[in-house]
Amino acid sequence: MNEIADQPANPSLWEIFYEFLLIGAISFGGGIVAYQKILLTEKRRWLNDDEFMACLAISQTMPGLNAVNIAVLTGDKLRGVLGAILAAVGLLIPGIAFVLVMGTLYLGNSDQPLANMVLACVGAAATGLLSAITYRLGRKQFNHFKSLLVVIASFYLMSILSLSLVMVLLIMVPIALILFHPKS
Repeated sequence: MNEIADQPANPSLWEIFYEFLLIGAISFGGGIVAYQKILLTEKRRWLNDDEFMACLAISQTMPGLNAVNIAVLTGDKLRGVLGAILAAVGLLIPGIAFVLVMGTLYLGNSDQPLANMVLACVGAAATGLLSAITYRLGRKQFNHFKSLLVVIASFYLMSILSLSLVMVLLIMVPIALILFHPKS
């Protein structure tokens, strides 16, 4: 058996907290959902691809950060309410600590060109990371014409026409339901 297949089906509360703490510590620039996918579906196999995409879809319809919502849904699935709390706390601790430290440092050095250059570089790296993650999350959809059509139309509505997320959902959900309605 390989290492992945040996992962416990029912992780401990500590394992849930630790894994989400690790994700919170190593993900920068919006890539946190991709790290969650890698952890939950590939590394630990706590969710399959369909369960992860369902969590992501539910998370996008709820208020708050998608990554936190996914952590709560996953923690709840694995170990109930306590698992949900520990997953969310583990995910948030590194980001809160990082922002507090970096914000304090930046406030004292905001007039330094080097500080602004570093932030510009971090922004560029985050954009590249987010692009790679988007491709990784959606690469299965890019292989199907109907899915690709929904992706392109959603991108056009949000990026070119600057419609809000709510408007895009109101337009695209009925279209997607028609496109993907199972034939009887």
